[in-house]
Amino acid sequence: MNIRGIILEGYSNAGKTSLLRALKQYQATDDASELSVVILGEHYTQILNNVHGELTRLSRDQHIELLKNKVDMIKELNDWANFLGPWKRKSRGLLFIFERFHLNHRVAFPNSDDNEITAVEKQLLELGAKCILLTISNDRVEERIKSRNPDDWVHKSKDDIEQACKELIGTQNNLRIQATKTVIPTIEINTDNKDWNAYARLIMEDNDFA
Repeated sequence: MNIRGIILEGYSNAGKTSLLRALKQYQATDDASELSVVILGEHYTQILNNVHGELTRLSRDQHIELLKNKVDMIKELNDWANFLGPWKRKSRGLLFIFERFHLNHRVAFPNSDDNEITAVEKQLLELGAKCILLTISNDRVEERIKSRNPDDWVHKSKDDIEQACKELIGTQNNLRIQATKTVIPTIEINTDNKDWNAYARLIMEDNDFA
């Protein structure tokens, strides 16, 4: 199979965007890697979006449709490559990377019928996807939150900081729970050390993925 995919999941501050950059750099310097790459940041797949200055939240049905459209796009590209016949990964292979996808949906809509998201996940599995769940140790959460836009936290109250930490830890735990329900293989990576290049090598050199 000449297609493979990475889905980066995790709460804000866990390092999804930093790891995404490292994965792009690794793939670009690997002479045997695919020439064709599709990378979609979270703004193309997430539920809450800034639309012309206003925060807008997609409904469950709207978000499912959004995810289906992205998977259909990848499937069409793969179908075309298969139509052309077998070839080397470098010339006709395809790597896709999505930031926030199925686990984000499952956590946001935990009480809904999961048949549709399961169908999306099965398609992703057929397209060679694996999920990377990025997490932070509980005792590092406050430090990580403050490290991103530190000026925003200077005048925050202790209660505000504690609430932000509680929300992050709670969402992480929910992501772990939902990861046990998906058919997509999931690897959890603790990002306390912020060693993005090492995490990228770990993912790209995995024998089940390389």
